[in-house]
Amino acid sequence: MNLLEKINKAKEYIYSIDNSKIDSAIILGSGLGSIVDDIDNKKVIKYKDIPGFPVSTVKGHAGELIIGDLNGKKVIAMNGRFHYYEGNTMEAVTFPVRVMKALGIEKIIVTNAAGGMNPNFEAGDLMLITDHINLIGDNPLMGKNYDELGARFPDMSEAYNRELGKLVEKCAKELDIKIQKGVYIALSGPTYETPAELRLLRRIGGDAVGMSTVPEVIVANHMSMKVIGISCITDMALADELEPLDHAKVVETANRAKVKFVSLVKEVVKQL
Repeated sequence: MNLLEKINKAKEYIYSIDNSKIDSAIILGSGLGSIVDDIDNKKVIKYKDIPGFPVSTVKGHAGELIIGDLNGKKVIAMNGRFHYYEGNTMEAVTFPVRVMKALGIEKIIVTNAAGGMNPNFEAGDLMLITDHINLIGDNPLMGKNYDELGARFPDMSEAYNRELGKLVEKCAKELDIKIQKGVYIALSGPTYETPAELRLLRRIGGDAVGMSTVPEVIVANHMSMKVIGISCITDMALADELEPLDHAKVVETANRAKVKFVSLVKEVVKQL
């Protein structure tokens, strides 16, 4: 079965449960899944039941697709994502984004938990992603290209839609939520970075670092979707002040920031 057939099979399964028109999609990062509590009239689909979907193995990622109403708009939310470091292929990591486009979705909000490398940031800040650097060492568009999905050599000059970025800033201002802006760097993980690596990443222009997001954003751009990227800065990854870090701390900080995160995403969804 080729990729197009897999996408169609997953789409048909989702349509068999809910075939209503969906306004936007949200991918929820570590510890950021609490927004699903605000989704009304929801239908929950386990990843394991969707043909072609891998299964999320990381704590803080529930592993379910949720369709419902958020602030008056119909959304589909991925409560938990797939990572390259879990042993997934890039095709598997980005497969849900392909399916979302097949469902007719044109706008996607991609979120993550990230380490803050910009000394002006604080743990708990939200950062609007303005651009990214892919240091994962792989690209989801390698291999056969399907012209039905997008161009062989897609443009990435505006990977994160500038107009929608202004909308996020406007919503944050209305809600009196401080929002940072910056460049997100993706590494493969699953190890956190060494001080020497953090010095390098900061020097080449990174403001935040993580292990996700970039593959999904590349594929969304391949299919001409408009992307919003938001990082929750869960720890300060400053090379000269680095403290031991574990995933539990990341989830804990994301949980503390969830009130403003949920408020912001709900307002953005409403105004999209």
